Amino acid sequence: MGGTTSIFSDTVCALGEGPAAHPALGRLFWFDILGRRLLEQPFASGHTTVHDLPVMASVMAVVDDHTQLIAAENGLYLRDVASGRLSLHAALEADNPATRSNDGRVHPCGALWIGTMGKRAETGAGALYWFFRGELRRLFSDISIINSIAFSPDGSAAWFADTALGIIWRIATDPVTGLPQGERQVFATIPAGEGGPDGSVMDADGLLWNARWGGGCLDVYAPDGRRIRSVSIPTRQPSCPAFIGPNADRMAVTTATEGYDNAALAADPQAGRTFLLTETVRGRFDPPVRLA
Repeated sequence: MGGTTSIFSDTVCALGEGPAAHPALGRLFWFDILGRRLLEQPFASGHTTVHDLPVMASVMAVVDDHTQLIAAENGLYLRDVASGRLSLHAALEADNPATRSNDGRVHPCGALWIGTMGKRAETGAGALYWFFRGELRRLFSDISIINSIAFSPDGSAAWFADTALGIIWRIATDPVTGLPQGERQVFATIPAGEGGPDGSVMDADGLLWNARWGGGCLDVYAPDGRRIRSVSIPTRQPSCPAFIGPNADRMAVTTATEGYDNAALAADPQAGRTFLLTETVRGRFDPPVRLA
């Protein structure tokens, strides 16, 4: 493995997840899902601001300079950036208290793909949804731990994973609507015992950067699914990368302490912090989500 990191934020998260840049504000937002917290920090580092949330939430999408769309355990919420006020925009499995939101990302056309999973990671309890211009549609069911949602720069393909199976899939998508086309194909697999695929981003060159939960690294995949390199992260449970900086040329990575007892915390003292790769990358920002 190659590559080094520094600490972007030393605020410890039980389950750091969903890092997403807000380019106009020059800030990174991310979640502590289990702690019901939203965190934010300027790209240039500094103080981490922590906002308590009334629900478990996991995904932030930009609406405009003043509003965000937050995916949570029972719905999609509009969040006023200045006040932090939440207002329910659309229900999401609100009738199923056993599930919560997990991974999600905005397609180049402005559609949001958002996944759900069981709060205890129950087998097959989750699903993958498409949300675009007010319409919410289920795309795939029977997923245990949805992760790795990412899109090609031209919007012609999507990737997603079931961490429990160790599989990342690729599927063609309509660039205009973000809807899947045809059948999904296995893109990459992680052998049992080597961790599982967690969150992903795709860079400007079409390389997929995937956080390997339990493997302590980011794996970089070529367009044909070959793993071409791995970048070490100094904790066992990296959860999701995000491009940050004015030019999207830096990468932050969230991590987690979920499932750790005192002995595990002692053995993995950096767990739960958010890291910054010291190398530069060719990243790109997600577009705003289209609500109407």
